[in-house]
Amino acid sequence: MTITQLKYVLAVAEHKNFTKASQHTFVTQPTLSMQIQKLEDELDILIFNRARKPIELTPVGEKIVQQAMSIVNEANRMQDIVDQEKGFIGGEFKLGIIPTIMPTLLPMFLKNFTNKYPKVQLKIEELTTEEIVIRLQDGHLDAAIAATPLLEAKVKERVLYYEPFVGYIPQGHSLFDKKKLKVDDIDINDLLLLEDGHCFRDGVLNLCKNKGAGNLDSFTLESGSFETLIKLSHEGLGMTLLPYLHAAELNENQQKQLRYFEEPSPAREVSLVYNKSELKLQIINALYDVIAGVIRGTIAFTDVKIVSPLK
Repeated sequence: MTITQLKYVLAVAEHKNFTKASQHTFVTQPTLSMQIQKLEDELDILIFNRARKPIELTPVGEKIVQQAMSIVNEANRMQDIVDQEKGFIGGEFKLGIIPTIMPTLLPMFLKNFTNKYPKVQLKIEELTTEEIVIRLQDGHLDAAIAATPLLEAKVKERVLYYEPFVGYIPQGHSLFDKKKLKVDDIDINDLLLLEDGHCFRDGVLNLCKNKGAGNLDSFTLESGSFETLIKLSHEGLGMTLLPYLHAAELNENQQKQLRYFEEPSPAREVSLVYNKSELKLQIINALYDVIAGVIRGTIAFTDVKIVSPLK
């Protein structure tokens, strides 16, 4: 039994196809098939049911794959130990970021990080929180930036910053003349929201639900982007709530429509999250330090009340 054979098993389990698995592991399909066959012969079991299309794991194969993940992770940890001992920060690093954070935060830290750590090959994907949790657990992500807490047993969270919610109030709206908003001012029936699947939407709904504001089932107008929500607001279709970093990027005229909350401001907690195995921890630490350093001078709010992103 070899680590390479276990990696081939994991690739086939993921792609459910020997040809695709061989392409992702950079070997020929016959080589990959032969190595998996050798492992099955050695263990005297069948890991895959090849008669099914797509290929399926056998019951014992399911258990083998779980154990293979642990063994491969521990093998990778050995390289981590060597890298940390040498002070080396480099190699491929897969990072996921949720859609409501990526457009504003990524430009703030990416250039700084790549300049400081040129040997790290960042592979960045925009993913939902649900996708991030799955990929962290199965080893297909090294870390992610998401709204927390996630309350996942296998995921560690390191808080990067707290991002207040900001009201966007169009002229003529009943709240336009208010200098500061209160949570009790928010009417869910007058609130433009992101479409289902965004954790920022869930945070806003939780904010209103906790205050008993309105009937959540009555809301029908939703959108996939903050830009669309702002345009709809200008059309007189309601107000909306934005994350602080997004609000800070609006133009001068749009800034006039912003209203901040009385302290403690409702806010979301944004964290760097990663698997508890702590693989590539030296890169995780480096990423954390760069982002925390950049954000420290941008968001100065300290008196906040965290709103959960969980439904």
